[in-house]
Formats: sequence, C-alpha cells, structure tokens
Amino acid sequence: MLDARAITFLKQLLDTPGPSGYEGRAAAAWRAEAATFADEVTQDALGNSFAVVNPTGAPTVMLAGHIDEIGVIVTHIDDQGFVYIAAIGGWDPQVLVGQRLRFATRTGEVLGVVGKKPIHVMKAEEKEKASKLTDLWVDIGAVNGADARARIEVGDAGVIDARTLDFPNDRIVSRSIDDRIGAFVVLEALRRYAASPGAARVVAVATTQEEIGYQGGGALPGAVRVAPAMAIVVDVGFATDHPQIEKKEHGEATIGGGPVFSRGSVVSPIAYGIVRAAAEHLNIPFTLHAAGLYTSTDADAVHHAHEGVATALLSVPNRYMHSPNEMVSLVDLDRSAAVIAEACRAVDRTTDFTAR
Repeated sequence: MLDARAITFLKQLLDTPGPSGYEGRAAAAWRAEAATFADEVTQDALGNSFAVVNPTGAPTVMLAGHIDEIGVIVTHIDDQGFVYIAAIGGWDPQVLVGQRLRFATRTGEVLGVVGKKPIHVMKAEEKEKASKLTDLWVDIGAVNGADARARIEVGDAGVIDARTLDFPNDRIVSRSIDDRIGAFVVLEALRRYAASPGAARVVAVATTQEEIGYQGGGALPGAVRVAPAMAIVVDVGFATDHPQIEKKEHGEATIGGGPVFSRGSVVSPIAYGIVRAAAEHLNIPFTLHAAGLYTSTDADAVHHAHEGVATALLSVPNRYMHSPNEMVSLVDLDRSAAVIAEACRAVDRTTDFTAR
C-alpha cells in the first residue's frame, strides 16, 4: 500500500491548480518530489517535466502521465465587474453551475462563484433548457469593471475550488484526478524502480496540455526528447461500476479492481505483453480494454514519435470524470505503480520490440 509520504505528496499534487497551458505550479511540485531520489530532473519549453533513474542504462523506457487538468479561462470582464469564461478542455457546463472557482492571477489567487439566473425568476421554457457556458458568468465580488480588472484580467486561468477528500474503503475524491494521478503513478513507479533498478534507463515524464492536445500536446515533443524504445502511458479510464453506464460499450472497470490494460489501436503487443506479465508475476488483478481506433490519451502521440515507440497504456478506473468529484482507489494507484516498476525491470538490451 502507498506509504504516508506518498499519500501526502499525492494530495499536494491534486490540490495544486494546473489547467492545460498553466501547469507550472503542479509541475514544480512534481519536480521537487522527483529531486528527492531521481538521478536527473529537468523540464522543457512546453512545461514537460522529466525524472531519470539509471541514466547510463539501456534501453530507455518512458513513463508518461499528464499533469494538466481541465479548467477555465477569462475571456471578458464587463463594466459591472462580472467575468466571462471559456473552457480549457472538455466540460459539461451543467457541472459548473453554482461552483466556486479559483483563478491564478498576477497578484495572487482570486476566488469567484459561477452565476446563473435563479430558478424563481426563470420562465417555464428556460427551466427545461440545459445551461450553456455562454449563459454563465463569474462573480468575484467586484463593485464595477475597474475593480474587477484591477484583480483579474483576460487570459487568467482557473479551476474549480475543490480540495481532495478521503473516502471510505481507500478511496479519494478530487477535481484533478484526470490526470494528476497519472503523473503521480509514473513518479511513484520510478521511485520503486530506483530502489531496485534493472538494466533499463527509465524516464518518468509529467506531460502537459493533454486535455487540449489535439496535435499531441506535450507528450509528442516529450517523447522525441526522451527517445524511448518502449513507453508506458498512464491515464484514467471510465469506471463502469456505477449506474447508467453501458458495459457493452465501455467494458469492465471496477474501482479497487486493479489497473486496466488497453489492447489494439496504438498499443504494441510487445509492450502490452511485458506489462501484463508483470501484473501476473505480482498476482495483481487487472482488466482489459479494447481500443480499436485510438485511445484519446498521450499514447496516441507517443507511439509514433521518432521512428515509432512500442507503447503500452495502463488506465486507472475513475468515476465521474471531468467533474469536481472524480473518484479513484488508492489500492489501484499502488498496484499500478508496482506493475510499472516490475515491467521496467523486465526490459533489457535483448528485448526485441519489433517482434509482432
């Protein structure tokens, strides 16, 4: 199970705002933790963070988890002092109604509340309509436009002001689980690999801009820099153990049931086999997910970097994705880190990633 230090760091990482394009604070926390044990810790111009263990080893294995989260960005401030926003990443606008937001500005943090016309003054037809983002505004308590503009400006980014909660049965709830826990898992796996390294050079990467990464986000240039022979991408996947979800479409994934390994699409059969064998060796339960076209994760970018990278995708079952209250199991995080560290130890100079 994750130790107390790991859980403290996990909560720090989850509570630090870092929407896509504005990941700096979360990335800095990740690098500070990596520096406590990694041989090398660096960053690049896109904000990707890199931690290396066994720098003279071979082959190179890249562990990638994106550190960004969905958020909002200020687009306009009116003369009454109300703030208007656009989405960073994929939002259901209904989730934002009535929420508190936390913005990072040049003068510090600014809190706001998402406003909407009260139900009491709505017309009947309005009550039946779903809210659009353009129907909402943010109230930061300003008395007029000048007051608001002195504290916040166009381009400032924010996140929902929701902190990590402990739930029963080793579960946690946070707004930023997608995919701050991926960045956490790859670093925890690297820590465990460092305690008992194999032949491989292993590089954990906290990638940026995945939520807006229609052209590969930070993962593609990150993979070009690392030049791995093999990569293991860690992201969240849809837990299907709650009401109103169709398992025939989304497969089996249970919170506390272990990691989910993807097959098909961009996933290398060799890399998948190495990860699966590691789980079987450790007697760690897992489930399988079929990805016939693409994975909608960093794996889609990483696998075709350079001359091609043998890529595996490990997902952690997550309930209520892209909401203020995403939920995962600490047991699944622990098991995922253990599997990845073991998979890295199984790779050496004789591993043939071209065999199909």
